Amino acid sequence: MDPILEMLDDVLADVAPLTDGAIADYIPELASADPDQLAFAVVGPRGRVISTGDDRAEFTIQSISKPFVLALALRERGRETVLRTVGVEPSGEPFNAISLEDVTGRPANPLVNAGAIATTSLIEGDTEERTGAIVDILSAFAGRSLWIDESVYRSESETGHRNRALGHLLRSYDIIDGVVDDIVEAYFRQCSVLVTVRDLAVMAGTLAFGGVNPVTGHRVVSERIARDVVSIMASCGMYDSSGEWLLRVGLPAKSGVSGGLVAVAPSQFGVGAFSPRLDDHGNSVRAAAVVERLSEDFGMHLLEIHETISEPAISVERVDGGVTVRLGGELGFAGAERVLSVLKDAVRADVHVTVDARDVARLHPAAASLLRARLDVDPGSLTFLE
Repeated sequence: MDPILEMLDDVLADVAPLTDGAIADYIPELASADPDQLAFAVVGPRGRVISTGDDRAEFTIQSISKPFVLALALRERGRETVLRTVGVEPSGEPFNAISLEDVTGRPANPLVNAGAIATTSLIEGDTEERTGAIVDILSAFAGRSLWIDESVYRSESETGHRNRALGHLLRSYDIIDGVVDDIVEAYFRQCSVLVTVRDLAVMAGTLAFGGVNPVTGHRVVSERIARDVVSIMASCGMYDSSGEWLLRVGLPAKSGVSGGLVAVAPSQFGVGAFSPRLDDHGNSVRAAAVVERLSEDFGMHLLEIHETISEPAISVERVDGGVTVRLGGELGFAGAERVLSVLKDAVRADVHVTVDARDVARLHPAAASLLRARLDVDPGSLTFLE
């Protein structure tokens, strides 16, 4: 069994017994979700997506769309125009709070509902054109064509009175320009795009690797835009629990009320998780627990000390019919994936491989576990020196 997948399965098994929280029922179509669904996916710098659990289950993206539409607004309108429309400060309030600056009427940030509606208004065109541009950017981040769940869209539109009120309030301050109903309908449509947990991992990975989709290799947005979006996710992505999230998990993230969650480990991994039960902040209980466990076990906290992360120094020497793989720098979880690919090629060639990690400045325990797991698979073919 793939040692990385085995470690992810262990994380999922530990989190599965959690039954806290409740499914979002204020959008009728979401109330019918299976509360026991649980899935998890990661994608590394080489574009390999690894997933486990209910990883083929589809669900609507909901508020996870917000950072990616922000990226589109930044690309189309520029940072200064976006900042005149919406702030970048944590609100400290629930995601649907009516909270605007006293004088300007500007929303606190793009990741609460008021700010997301303002961001959507910055995308040019009528409802159809705006929606098309948004679906296109979400698809580019995911690396495949996405589409809208029309039944969820209708359910959101029929019950979205508070969001319409936010739209009209923003219009009264001239924060948004145009027909309020057109803008809000486009917002409902962006939230109703269907994704899987694998899509979320690739979308997060595109931000993690500076705007380049790790699967397709296509540049979706510039490095600066990716950095700006990830910065806002770090402080605002988990609503009024964002501060505690940054302390405990240390990964920029964004949640959605269907139970999805994306997290960004810069230069290491994009992460997607899904489980429908939500806590009082509107964040998935089990998806959050999965990502917290991943961060803790695999050393992904944003503020953990690193030298090199996803690209450790690797040299391969072929001597006396064997192969020695020498490692240097720091070897973390992401870098270990690259080492495993080197070992896979060498073992397939039916030669003895020595992995010499004695010059590694810092060997993270998760990376060492992955390499030892490979020893268990091919005990006679590998020697690990540390």
